[in-house]
Amino acid sequence: MVVATPTPVLNEKITRAVELPMIDLMGERAEVSKLMVKACQEFGFFKLVNHGVSQDVIATMEEESWQFFSRPSSEKERAGPPDPYGYGCKNIGFNGDVGEVEYLMLKANPLSVPPHASNDPTKFSSAVSSYVAAVRELACEILDLIGEGLRVPDTSVFSKLIKDVESDSLLRLNHYPPLHRDRDTSPSSLHHHVRHNPPHQSNSRIGFGEHTDPQILTILKSNAVAGLQISVDEGIWVPVTPHPTAFFVNVGDVLQAMTNGRFTSVRHRAMVNSYESRMSMPYFFSPPLRARISPIPEMVTTQNPRLYRSFTWADYKKATYTQRLGESRLNLYKLQSDE
Repeated sequence: MVVATPTPVLNEKITRAVELPMIDLMGERAEVSKLMVKACQEFGFFKLVNHGVSQDVIATMEEESWQFFSRPSSEKERAGPPDPYGYGCKNIGFNGDVGEVEYLMLKANPLSVPPHASNDPTKFSSAVSSYVAAVRELACEILDLIGEGLRVPDTSVFSKLIKDVESDSLLRLNHYPPLHRDRDTSPSSLHHHVRHNPPHQSNSRIGFGEHTDPQILTILKSNAVAGLQISVDEGIWVPVTPHPTAFFVNVGDVLQAMTNGRFTSVRHRAMVNSYESRMSMPYFFSPPLRARISPIPEMVTTQNPRLYRSFTWADYKKATYTQRLGESRLNLYKLQSDE
């Protein structure tokens, strides 16, 4: 868990990097859906290639994001504070969690961009709009494939929640500055890899502390700089190998609840790289606030009794704001064995 210190430092067990399942969306549909279900069960994460989102759309969104983070602090702060949308730096949430990160939170549905997020608001809004639309379409495809893989009668049972006109989805742009600033970090070079980065250099400071994502699904794009870690066993953190073109897809708490625990909303965190700036763009897909979440009937059997009581996304979202990053929220909704 992140603790309220300016630069959290860790001394814990880190294993060698894990290769998450790599899924090619252009593969045979039945096989793709099968692989997605397997990855969601075993890892809660997978990498997706040949995803169909235009490289131009991604590159434009990344360029606009780098432009924002390269601005002077006084200008970036005009786009904040994050309440809940807007610019934030180091402070994460409202409960004392901090990390070596600056970020911009954007409401994705309907799209809302702070007026001070760019010197050219029209260009910035256009980039975000194109990216949001393309990745949202991809998320719906992924969720439909998961529905097919689970063999549920209504394969749109998950995707229809994020297709809803009142979906509560959001996009967050994260920038993790390098630990050592004795390299060129001018705006023109901020988003390029820094040469001579020592491969043995360990990441020891928290960028964004351990947590699970409360939503249905997260689709993340990052530059090819290491930092993402997942917890496959209690207390053991595994670095995830970065990929220059893939999207990283992970299960959220809502999807774990809807699959009655068959899928895993795995704990993960981001570490600060020693010599390179890391940027990530996680898109969090959420149901409408009014949506009632419960395990779908097909996931509840005599052998696998119901694990979670029903809750609305509004209630669950509120719970996430009252707890610190490392605290489990979904446990609050677990049924007792005698219920």
